[in-house]
Amino acid sequence: MKTKAVLELADVKAIAAAAEAEALKNQWAVTIAIVDDGGHLLWLQRLDGAPAMSSHIAPAKAHTAALSRKESKVYEDVINQGRTSFLSAPTVQGLLEGGVPVIKDGQCIGAVGVSGVKSSEDAQIAKAGIAAIGL
Repeated sequence: MKTKAVLELADVKAIAAAAEAEALKNQWAVTIAIVDDGGHLLWLQRLDGAPAMSSHIAPAKAHTAALSRKESKVYEDVINQGRTSFLSAPTVQGLLEGGVPVIKDGQCIGAVGVSGVKSSEDAQIAKAGIAAIGL
């Protein structure tokens, strides 16, 4: 049987703090969501001025990234390239850039989803958060 790392509360707090710092440094009002490997919400933080809708979109992006073990941008690209039938995939939401999986030793241990600014900037914030735990 294999051993797999998991996100602990200290990791989640470090990711959230670094993501928040990246957003504030750029004066971006966003929502930050962190989920475990099953897409279950561990952290949700809506910064001042972030759109209300972002509190729904950020967890959806994180959920998609965790379950697929891929950045949510992959699915945005698939749809934008004309494969709109992918929109009918069951239980898949958050098909926009900004969801990034947390990968350790080749295993997905969670994901970060961000929403509130341009999708590429959402992803930048998520990646800054993940970098805080050395991944």
